[in-house]
Amino acid sequence: MGNDIDRAGVAKAYARWAPIYDLVFGKVFHSGRQSTIAVADAIGGRVLDVGVGTGLSLSDYSPSTRLCGVDISEPMLRKAHERVRTLKLTNVETLAVMDAKNLAFPEAFFDAVVAQYVITAVPDPEATLDDFIRVLKPGGELILVNHIGAESGPRRLFELAFAPLARRLGWRPEFPWARLVNWAARHGGVTLEERRPMPPMGHFSLIRYRKT
Repeated sequence: MGNDIDRAGVAKAYARWAPIYDLVFGKVFHSGRQSTIAVADAIGGRVLDVGVGTGLSLSDYSPSTRLCGVDISEPMLRKAHERVRTLKLTNVETLAVMDAKNLAFPEAFFDAVVAQYVITAVPDPEATLDDFIRVLKPGGELILVNHIGAESGPRRLFELAFAPLARRLGWRPEFPWARLVNWAARHGGVTLEERRPMPPMGHFSLIRYRKT
């Protein structure tokens, strides 16, 4: 897409966010985080948390859920490592700097992949989703929570106007539901299990795909 975000820009943006991320986004994203974690814990086994950031979610998972976390931002991950040490989170197996589109894990490795507020912050969402499904076991679930752009009306106009600034901050605000619909149809190996509005005011959605 023209004038879209790029990998280096995202990494730079989230390096700037690292010192204040928990304070700025902790409460705003709380409901979405807890909802994705509840689904992942119900699945159990080994879970990949993509865009783990400062590790804010890690202590909320069940101790029996084995966790691997990846993020593009090394400064964010330093905070995650510190949180794991401080809280003695022995169920966290790996924390690594990694490109979400090129995950360094084998095929069919995870029982679930969690991506909280990630898809609108990667340069190539469709290729990234493809790699999420690649590392999932058959029958495993991809659990997303993300802002989905308005299709029309005043919010759509605002999102388009805000887009240039949002890209500099590290995400795209006008991501439409149609992109996920088209991706799933093209991929052919997933089924939509759920789409659920999340607070505040349904601004975010929890979206679950099962690998067939």
